[in-house]
Amino acid sequence: MGSTSLSSVSRGVALMIAAIFLFTAMDATAKGLIARYPAPQVIWVRFAGQLLLVLLILNIRLGPILRTRFPVLHFWRSASQFGATTFFFLSLPHIGLAEATAIADINPVLITLGAALFLGERLGPRRVAGVVVALAGALIVIRPGAGVFSWWAVLPLLCALSYATSALLTRRIGAQESVWASMVYAALFGTLVAGIALPFVWEPVAVEDLWKFALIACLGTGAQLCIIRSFSITEASVVAPFAYLGIVFAAFWGVVLYDQWPDRWTVIGALVIVGAGLYVWHRETLGARAAVTGPDDDRS
Repeated sequence: MGSTSLSSVSRGVALMIAAIFLFTAMDATAKGLIARYPAPQVIWVRFAGQLLLVLLILNIRLGPILRTRFPVLHFWRSASQFGATTFFFLSLPHIGLAEATAIADINPVLITLGAALFLGERLGPRRVAGVVVALAGALIVIRPGAGVFSWWAVLPLLCALSYATSALLTRRIGAQESVWASMVYAALFGTLVAGIALPFVWEPVAVEDLWKFALIACLGTGAQLCIIRSFSITEASVVAPFAYLGIVFAAFWGVVLYDQWPDRWTVIGALVIVGAGLYVWHRETLGARAAVTGPDDDRS
């Protein structure tokens, strides 16, 4: 039982890191597209592409997977995921990618507290310390008062709230249902809601941009698979601090795609964030190992 817990922590952390990497790659691609196309169009492609990919993967197995014991939870999870994507994409024309990601990355605090309040997960001092230190790293990056905050900054904050809600609902459903059920319902919700605006905003897509729209769909689908699985096998408060790596990845994409180099404070904050995440992972791994070998073997 303890070895299973240890394995699930490691796999959950790895899946979370993969999800955040893919999400930031999707956001970076979307930032370039939203500069030329209406945001609702880009959002629609993100969810419609996911729906198409999932349907192709599932093929004839779709019927059994859609039968769910949690229709209401799936609805609210889909709505909150759609909200997280929409709020973040809408902020991109007005806020830098790294800054928007840093503001949105208060979500681990919300997830950790929400998991304790609503899911009954324990809120030990090490988890709290990891979240607080990572939040301090985020504040070092965004440096309140340095011109980052504006009314547009409210959008990433709403993204954080929506993302935390989606994460907690994902954890609540957990392994009780197939990951594909959550994928289908979220994609269907986003496709239908974003599709309402399409007749009013649609812009013809240039041939050279087709691959970027396809890439958004693939990155979003892969990220959702990873994050749903992560929250299904590992406690939300354990993997939540690793979402702060989004700041690091966003800075990376900013350099590679937009030649936006982080300053020294961004680098310092990123190091604090990574250190906090590694600390939480290290302590949780030792705790799971101690459950197998006994507390005397935890020598860290």
